[in-house]
Amino acid sequence: MASFLTGLIGRDIGRSLSPWLHEQEAKAQGVNLIYRLFDFAADGLGEADLDRMLAALQLCGFAGVNVTHPYKQAVIAHLDELSEQAAQIGAVNTVAFRNGRRYGYNSDIFGFAENLRTGLPNAPLDQVVQMGSGGAGAATAHALMGMGTGKLVLFDPNRDRALTLCASLNAIYGNGRAIVGDDLAQAIRSADGIVNATPLGMVGYPGSAVPQACLDPRLWVTDIVYFPLETQLLAEARAAGCRVLDGSGMTIFQAAGAFEHFTGRKADPARMRASFQAISAR
Repeated sequence: MASFLTGLIGRDIGRSLSPWLHEQEAKAQGVNLIYRLFDFAADGLGEADLDRMLAALQLCGFAGVNVTHPYKQAVIAHLDELSEQAAQIGAVNTVAFRNGRRYGYNSDIFGFAENLRTGLPNAPLDQVVQMGSGGAGAATAHALMGMGTGKLVLFDPNRDRALTLCASLNAIYGNGRAIVGDDLAQAIRSADGIVNATPLGMVGYPGSAVPQACLDPRLWVTDIVYFPLETQLLAEARAAGCRVLDGSGMTIFQAAGAFEHFTGRKADPARMRASFQAISAR
């Protein structure tokens, strides 16, 4: 029987459902898979420890690891090769170890796009406001552009980071389709929807990236966070009458992509969703 060692590198990830999703899918396919959490916050580690952690996992025979906040961009410096998509967006959420080399991929783009298509069908995309332009934000921005967003307005406390992502998007998809916003309330008044691609709302990162006063019923609102499923932003958006979409679908679809990189086997997203719902109901 085939066996795989995998895991997740990030901070404050103790409540991640990735171990359950991957291990249950492997069990359904008749293979052995162990998925470990490497929580740098809990272990007293930081960005400087990424390379030695990756080296240790390679030495221990891991098939690969997922990478989450805040290391999706920083991990690139420690990899040998990137997929075309990962190189294009400058962020990696999946590292596969093969033949002594480290390969970086990004399954977040597919995960976000599929979640939006299936969770908010026919959502208008003429103008979208996105909060955050880090590793996850780069993936959601590229996904939105690929889905036909006419204008994407980026907001980030790190304006230089937002400007860098904006320039990259315009170079690929057409000048002027992405801008860095200055007035959030005004941008939202002209928008069809809002994407939260920041960790705000996640366990350990309380709060909301969008003031409640900016929300009104004509908007759709989605969050990449999935623990908890109902973030402060989604709760306030729901109360305002908005169509809302949590981050569970993005997690499921990106996990399916990562599973294939780790094992060489296609995952069943519907089965992974059932696993997610089963553990969430406990």
